[in-house]
Amino acid sequence: MYKIGDYVVCGNNGICRIDEVGLLEFEGVPKDKKYYFLSPVNSNSSKVYTPVDNDKTNMRPIISKDEAYKLIKEINIIEPIKVINEKNRENAYKEILKTHDCREMLKIIKTVYSRRKERGEEGKKLVASDEKYLKLAKDFLIVELAIPLEIKKEEVEEIIHVMLNK
Repeated sequence: MYKIGDYVVCGNNGICRIDEVGLLEFEGVPKDKKYYFLSPVNSNSSKVYTPVDNDKTNMRPIISKDEAYKLIKEINIIEPIKVINEKNRENAYKEILKTHDCREMLKIIKTVYSRRKERGEEGKKLVASDEKYLKLAKDFLIVELAIPLEIKKEEVEEIIHVMLNK
C-alpha cells in the first residue's frame, strides 16, 4: 500500500502524488472501500481517485534516485527504435507510451533526436508525429527523473540534452 506523499505512475494519468487515502463521499460509491486521492503532477486542476485494492489500474512507484542516476549514465548505450516506415514508427511510439517505462521513453527521445539530425541534413523538417511523441515521452521522463533527483525539470532536460549530444 502506498502512503500519502508517495509519487506513483498511475495508468494514463501519468505521474501522480498521493494526497490522501480514504473513503469517497460520492453518491453510489461503496462507503467501506478505500481510495487513493491522486494529483497528477502535470495538471494543476484534476484529481484522480482509484481504489486501494484495484488490480485493474496499472500503478507503480516512480523510479528511485539510484535508478534515475543509473538510467542517465546508460543514455548513450540505449538503442533508438529501429522501424522502417512511418506508420510502424508511430505505432511503436504509441505502444511504448503505454508502458510508462523510462528506458523505453528514452528510446523514443533518441529515435526522434536521430531523425531530427538526419532530416535536417537532408534539408527537411521533423514530421509532426515525431514532435508529438517526443514531447509526450520527454514530459513523462523528465518528471519521473526530476522527483527522485530532487532537481528542476529544466535541469533534467538539460542533462538529457547534454548526454544525447556526447
